Amino acid sequence: MLNFALVGCGRIAKRHSELLGNGIIEGAKLVAVCDVKVERAQAIAEKFSVNYYQDLHQMMKSEQIDVVVVLTPSGMHAQNTIDLAPYGKDIIVEKPMALTLDDADRMISACDTHGCRLFIVKQNRFNVPVQKLRQSLEQGRFGKLVLGTVRVRWCRDQGYYDLDDWRGTWAQDGGVLTNQASHHIDLLEWMMGDIESVFARSTTALVDIETEDTAVVTVKFTNGALGVIEATTAARPKDLEGSLSVLGATGTVEVGGFAVNEMKTWNFLEPQEGDDQVLSEFSVNPPNVYGFGHQAYYEHVVESINQGSAALVDGLQGRKSLELISAIYESIETGEEVFLRFKPKRCKLGGV
Repeated sequence: MLNFALVGCGRIAKRHSELLGNGIIEGAKLVAVCDVKVERAQAIAEKFSVNYYQDLHQMMKSEQIDVVVVLTPSGMHAQNTIDLAPYGKDIIVEKPMALTLDDADRMISACDTHGCRLFIVKQNRFNVPVQKLRQSLEQGRFGKLVLGTVRVRWCRDQGYYDLDDWRGTWAQDGGVLTNQASHHIDLLEWMMGDIESVFARSTTALVDIETEDTAVVTVKFTNGALGVIEATTAARPKDLEGSLSVLGATGTVEVGGFAVNEMKTWNFLEPQEGDDQVLSEFSVNPPNVYGFGHQAYYEHVVESINQGSAALVDGLQGRKSLELISAIYESIETGEEVFLRFKPKRCKLGGV
């Protein structure tokens, strides 16, 4: 049995604590929670009958912990991870792993130095239709890849951003690209392959925040395919979709729903046995925008730790999607096409 602790008890902690605190994840249990706003930690602790703390060092010294889950604001992920690494416990970090590439590198180095594994939460990779799409790609069913598209059309009104003073800031959060769409951007890169360059535009359309609430990005992949990222939290009056499409010379697949959870299109030039059932079998209605992927993600982490097997998304993989997001912001600021493997100069993400 692996003992888990949470650092950060805000909005996303509800999902993590329910899975770990209710015994849903076999081989894992919640033993402690921590938040600088002690009332938040206390509320979760009382619900699941675990201890709560206001200081992460006090928690680490007082409890028997195997895995720490960092759920603090994005801008705090790096320092929290670096502070936790000397305890030698495995660390899970919610997306994005950090807001700057330098911070991501510091996190990876700290975990390597102290012998703890670093897992980055990308739960949508485990969605049932997403897994089916990935399988078809690995089988070569698309032939030459032509176009990949993600669309995030969600609703986050001013009340959402006013919940915490870090939301929608460059220093602690980033905008729709970093927060809401980072999972989808990761999926696009995972499906379509390495990226050569990006060109992007953004605007802050409907809310009063520092960062963007709407952005569009064109992508060129190293394999010659093109891509489009459309992301907004300005859908009104409610969430519309979170979707992913892959088009190739010999097939087309679209995963839709509001959390990349519903197989919408499954067409291939050369049908295989079972294709007729894909639309019905590989669609699941999740209870909320987080989907069901967190459960499968935790099961993967437990298996990876117990068997010593590779993580699907480790620190290096998490850094890869952060580099892409940083390049997008660089393009927004410069008004130019930005090629990957670059050093950010004008990207605002993570700045004061």
